[in-house]
Amino acid sequence: MKLASLRDGETATWGLVQGEGVQLPPPDLHRRFPGLRDVLAAGALTEIPALLAPVPSRRLAGLRFDPVIPAPARIICVGINYLEHIHEMGREKPDYPTLFTRFPDSLVGHGEALVRPRLSTEYDYEGELAIVIGKPARYVAAAQALDYVAGYTCFLDGSVRDWQRHTTQFIPGKNFPATGGCGPWLVTTDEIPDPARLQLKTRVNGEVLQAAPVSDLCFDVRRIIEYCSSFCQLNPGDIIATGTPSGVGFARKPPRWLTPGDLVEVDISGIGILRHRVISEEVTA
Repeated sequence: MKLASLRDGETATWGLVQGEGVQLPPPDLHRRFPGLRDVLAAGALTEIPALLAPVPSRRLAGLRFDPVIPAPARIICVGINYLEHIHEMGREKPDYPTLFTRFPDSLVGHGEALVRPRLSTEYDYEGELAIVIGKPARYVAAAQALDYVAGYTCFLDGSVRDWQRHTTQFIPGKNFPATGGCGPWLVTTDEIPDPARLQLKTRVNGEVLQAAPVSDLCFDVRRIIEYCSSFCQLNPGDIIATGTPSGVGFARKPPRWLTPGDLVEVDISGIGILRHRVISEEVTA
């Protein structure tokens, strides 16, 4: 099942995606579940196909995408988590996941523009697999961790590298508005029982710059959930980005920075393609 957060004109909504079409909730269902986070919080995910069965399909092409969960309570990101990426960054294999957070307004939906900040030209791409939490999770053992996942989506962890390197804390370089993306949709776990089997590619202007199996993660999905649920309670709709493979622009010689006009795509097998065009930040007086 594929579920997307969408904009129908000025109205924020969500829908069940099937091919080129989508079924949107009628007013009564929308009042009950205004967004996908409400669906997850109510434990109603499996009810959605039956609830939307009588609803005629609309073309996706007439709608805009929001991030899969437009305003998650938590966006936790794992840094330096693919084995080859650890090597290219010149680091030792860590004992614990390297974590940072992103703010909701740092993300845009599929097809929306990424904004290169006017304060930097060192804007980098990082394609990632993201986990969407489906039910409250605290002190979860790795063996049971996948039971707490609603599904998976594509994530673009756009990084402003010079600001990221101001200190050992990554947060400034990861939170400029509209520098990352999440989508296009949530694919539920019945379609992806084992995320380690997925393949990830990141393309810029059609050129593959990152390619890796998700099985190359240093800390896999189970261990990430176990660790994160130890220090906080994960709740429905929380997003965890699992890290990026080798091939980032920062590590290339010369560096490969994103520039206005570039088309960035994060392509994950079994999920789909998250696609963004890069624009410059407008300077206002």
